[in-house]
Amino acid sequence: MSQKFQELIESERPVLIDFFATWCQPCKVQSSVLNTVKENVGQGARIIKIDVDQYPSIASQYGVRGVPTLAIFKQGELLWKESGVHDVNTLTQLLKQYE
Repeated sequence: MSQKFQELIESERPVLIDFFATWCQPCKVQSSVLNTVKENVGQGARIIKIDVDQYPSIASQYGVRGVPTLAIFKQGELLWKESGVHDVNTLTQLLKQYE
């Protein structure tokens, strides 16, 4: 998975990674927000979900301490990372800014 993850974040277009856990209630809220964000940005960016319980090595590699944590990568570079639930407008603007 980490090889595939590396390929994902090397993308020319921004990739938003949603580090989540199945037992996390705020993660479910964030997930529905991300569905709307995906509609807003279309092909401009990708949104990928990573379950921290399934891939703890990736989570620890990027210093994910709590869920949900969102991170934006482009061409392998971490451009933005923050924990907590974020709203549609904030995330849409962030992704458009990095397109």
